[in-house]
Amino acid sequence: MTFLIRAATPDDATGCAVVHHTSWVETYSGLLPADHWDSDTVERRTATWRRWLDGDMVVTVAEAAGQVVGIAFAGAGRLVGDHEPVRDRELWLLYVLAAHHGTGAGQALLDAVLPPGVAAQIWVAEHNPRARRFYERNGFLPDGARYVDERLDLAEVRQVR
Repeated sequence: MTFLIRAATPDDATGCAVVHHTSWVETYSGLLPADHWDSDTVERRTATWRRWLDGDMVVTVAEAAGQVVGIAFAGAGRLVGDHEPVRDRELWLLYVLAAHHGTGAGQALLDAVLPPGVAAQIWVAEHNPRARRFYERNGFLPDGARYVDERLDLAEVRQVR
């Protein structure tokens, strides 16, 4: 399958929300409490994505057959819990629908928002081995920092390159 990597537009809010929500369901259903999904809905995520894309957030999407199948965004390194950023750049999010895993869409998105060799950091769910292996193949290694998002009871580890 071929895909197009391009900048998101405000018209992509629903597509981005569907990818974001669906990827969370596919990835985190076994890691988050069941009642999390009572409030984490496509509708709520669509409203958030509308705000983000109407603002100054620059998001990159992977599109296949006219449908958004992946999303990525990188920005300035952030304070997470009591962990100061250790890199100027951070991959804030990268999600690809499971049906498109292995197509190269995730790699193309990562390369578009953080070209190979660019020093950066990412926070990734500790118990998401697929994502952690993907980032390790791209030179991101754990640096020992760990944060537990108490809202979600989800442990994250920082990986850096």
